Amino acid sequence: MIRVGPAGWSYPDWEGVVYPRKKPKGFHPLRHLARYFDCVEINSTFYGTPSAQSAERWAELVCDRPRFRFTAKLQNVFTHAELEPDARALDEHVRAFHTGLQPLADAKKLAALLVQFSHSFRRDSKGEARLRWISERFGGWPLVLELRHRSWFAPEPLALVRALGYTLCAIDLPLEADRPAEDDLLGVEERSAPRPLAYLRLHGRNATAWFDPRAGRDQKYDYLYEPSELHEIAQATRRLARGADETFVITNNHFSGKAVANALELLAGLSGGEVLGPVELLDAFPRLRTSVRPDGQNSLFAP
Repeated sequence: MIRVGPAGWSYPDWEGVVYPRKKPKGFHPLRHLARYFDCVEINSTFYGTPSAQSAERWAELVCDRPRFRFTAKLQNVFTHAELEPDARALDEHVRAFHTGLQPLADAKKLAALLVQFSHSFRRDSKGEARLRWISERFGGWPLVLELRHRSWFAPEPLALVRALGYTLCAIDLPLEADRPAEDDLLGVEERSAPRPLAYLRLHGRNATAWFDPRAGRDQKYDYLYEPSELHEIAQATRRLARGADETFVITNNHFSGKAVANALELLAGLSGGEVLGPVELLDAFPRLRTSVRPDGQNSLFAP
């Protein structure tokens, strides 16, 4: 099974593009997206500890979508910062994160936890120790590991990654000197043994902004994949999915709704037919009309 969906749902620049300007009573952006996709990656968990109340609400909003699944990003204090020296405080932080997401797991809606590292995370003894530490504390959930530095893509570190129970995330992003080779990014997991999970994240290919230290987050992820690029990605997705029980493709080129537009186009390409999409999005991206059917039934979005 291949699931496609965007990373996150709370973006001001999606108003009037992904979401209707005039919202019906009871409108919620997550439920709106669940009408068109069967997965969403939760990115708010990267920036702060999730609350069980929020997770319960998320599960409730998609309870009538049996195919729908969430994935969630592990909080950045575990991946992008020095770990706290106080072991008790750190263990409490781990427990709080578990508690916050547990309602999604209890509802059988949490498919994986994404452990995402930046390009600066290189393979060394400290990095390997960090992977072990995370695996020991969060290995009760399926773990997807996103690595961006070439040093990890060699037989020995890849063997460690798999021994620790991680699924290696395939990624599409701008080329850089220390980035893994294209064949590594989209081919390593394809060549691995049969597995329960495969995961692909699309960050866009805006190289100009990606390598500009002055560029903000929105600029870096401001990229609309061309149809020819999506065709190649669809082919890579099918190859990736051959050995996996479930495959997730997450579009993270979020600026101005481009992630949603490309996710719908990719879904159409994978299915070989038209898919349903928001009217506002088709107005913003007219080329979608060749593969996306407009949906004006906003009144159905109330829970």
